[in-house]
Amino acid sequence: MTAVSTMEETPVESIDAASASARPNPPRRRTPVLLTGLVTVAALVSGGYYLANRGRETTDDAEVEGRVMNIAARVTGQVVRVRVEDNQRVHPGDVLVELDPTDYVAKVDLARADLAAARATVEGARSSLELTQKAAPANLLQAKGGMTAAVSGIAAARAAIEQARADLTGAESRRALAQLSLDRAQALLAQGAIPTADRDARRTELDSAEAALAQAHARVTSAEATLTQSGGGVVLAQGRFGAADTMTEQIASARAALSLAEARAAQMESSLRLAELNLSYATVRASHGGVVSRRSVEEGQVVGPDRSLMAIVPLDDVWVVANFKEDQLADMAPGQPASIHLDTYGQKELRGHVDSLAGGTGARFALLPPDNATGNFVKVVQRVPVLIRIDDARGLELRPGMSADVTVRTAVR
Repeated sequence: MTAVSTMEETPVESIDAASASARPNPPRRRTPVLLTGLVTVAALVSGGYYLANRGRETTDDAEVEGRVMNIAARVTGQVVRVRVEDNQRVHPGDVLVELDPTDYVAKVDLARADLAAARATVEGARSSLELTQKAAPANLLQAKGGMTAAVSGIAAARAAIEQARADLTGAESRRALAQLSLDRAQALLAQGAIPTADRDARRTELDSAEAALAQAHARVTSAEATLTQSGGGVVLAQGRFGAADTMTEQIASARAALSLAEARAAQMESSLRLAELNLSYATVRASHGGVVSRRSVEEGQVVGPDRSLMAIVPLDDVWVVANFKEDQLADMAPGQPASIHLDTYGQKELRGHVDSLAGGTGARFALLPPDNATGNFVKVVQRVPVLIRIDDARGLELRPGMSADVTVRTAVR
């Protein structure tokens, strides 16, 4: 009862004052200040980022590119030895693969034999031409001399015939006179006017005249035969002279034969060179230095020009292809400096410069380029390949396909 009365006697104002003194003070309103600070920091960061990246274009769609040289045999053959392994470094001229050279050695020997025969034919044709050229003047002179001798022989034969005929006439007259003398002697002997010896002498004169007549006939026949022989000599001399006149054609024919033989020899020389080249191709060599990759050849396989044996990647000739968005190319031009960061080497920065810009976007050179005239059109920002040459690799080994980040300072020209 006492406690209750005590509480009832406590004033209400006293209780409210005690409650108010026990509650904490309300917090002050700081939201406007915090918001202002955040806006200021964002503005400073944005301004700093803008100033830091002003005149720069950056892309992470970039990679190292290089030449991948596919190696194939230039002739068909069976592999007898493979000299390299995958990822092996080779130098220009190193032997990569050896093919069986037996067939190509035989073809070289055959080509050499054909060339020797062709050269012998050339020497024979040249000798024939020289002989024809030397014999032509002598044959012509001999033909002219034979013609002159034959004509002279005909004239002499005709003169001999005339002389023989004149002698025949004289012999006939002497025989007739001897016959008359014998007849007269016969008549006188019958009358007893002359002795028998005179008649015998007349008979002897007649026999002598007849013998002289026969001899004259023989001389005429001989002279006529000589004339006929001289005529044949003229015909023969004319034939020789005609043959001598054709020496020009014979020389031309010999020259044509020589030209044909020389052309045949040149053809055989080309065949020999081709056979020797094919023999050299049986040894496949590296045309450039680099690292062997994708080796697919083994001993015993039959290979040819249509099959790739391996690839060689030269690591000393690489560059970077950065695919920038089309809205980043407005101020980009060849010669502008660039910085390159490769994922392989972390934060190391490589220096380079813009070499050239591609003639079209990457999509235009795709296997199946898009055709925006068909279907539903959706605009997509295109990328254009930009070739970046590396100025200083700092002894780093760059391999095609490595990812990179590229920044081009477009404000520098």
